[in-house]
Amino acid sequence: MAAFVAALPVIPSKAFIAGKADVAKAPVATNKGGVRMSKKATFTAAATAAALLAASPVFAADGAAIFTNNCAACHAGGNNVIAAEKTLKKAALEQYLDGGYNVDAIKKQVTGGKNAMPAFGGRLAEDEIAAVAEYVYSQAGNGW
Repeated sequence: MAAFVAALPVIPSKAFIAGKADVAKAPVATNKGGVRMSKKATFTAAATAAALLAASPVFAADGAAIFTNNCAACHAGGNNVIAAEKTLKKAALEQYLDGGYNVDAIKKQVTGGKNAMPAFGGRLAEDEIAAVAEYVYSQAGNGW
């Protein structure tokens, strides 16, 4: 992505952006890669890059989707199919989690695992673990 953005020319003039320039009569420009581009193509490329940069650098991890794909097999609906008493309900998290009912304790459990629960630290990125921990915390706080 950085190479793509670095190869783009400078955004066209304000007149062109405002639609006051005649694109059909626009002179041809050359971008840093030596490719000849009209001002319309230059603007389109710059606008596309701006849209990509605005949309792609950071995708917020979706805690619900991560939970569904990695945790729901054992913890559907906040339950626990392996150890029935160790649910993801607030009271159980307060009782069984090292550190109690809080996001950091949930992140620790998801990252390192414990007893029958496998560690997800090697499978999920930090932002994914944080997102699923926030999701579990929120769901437990809302009565799962």
